[in-house]
Amino acid sequence: MATGTFDILHPGHALFLEKAKELGGKDAILAVVIARDSTVEKRKRIPIIPQEQRLEMIKSLKPVDEAYLGHDGDMFKIVEEIKPDIIAIGSDQDHDVEKLQELLNKRGIKAKVMRVKDYMFGELDSTCKIIKRIKHTEFNDKTGKL
Repeated sequence: MATGTFDILHPGHALFLEKAKELGGKDAILAVVIARDSTVEKRKRIPIIPQEQRLEMIKSLKPVDEAYLGHDGDMFKIVEEIKPDIIAIGSDQDHDVEKLQELLNKRGIKAKVMRVKDYMFGELDSTCKIIKRIKHTEFNDKTGKL
């Protein structure tokens, strides 16, 4: 299982998901949990793309076998439901892997938490970088439409 907000899908996400699936070995099934809009707002910012659209985009990616929306409030509820062997955390996520592992253990969840490293690769490999680029780009839209 991989977790993430995946607000604006970009190459960094695709590489993360490939690396996350590799953690499980040859016959791994990659289940991805998409953060709800309310979670994105609490942890990062107002979501750019709605949760349902993010879920559909993630489901369409080659390495993804299953995708779910997380639950409001209790981030472990979905983990208890799908029972993953591994929880992959992105290098840009601020979760403390050891603390997260302790919390899982206390709840009797047998998943191992692992941080995926070395998947970011380019100038626009994060949502924040894309938003900054857009904010600093002048558009000459002649249609007057969004």
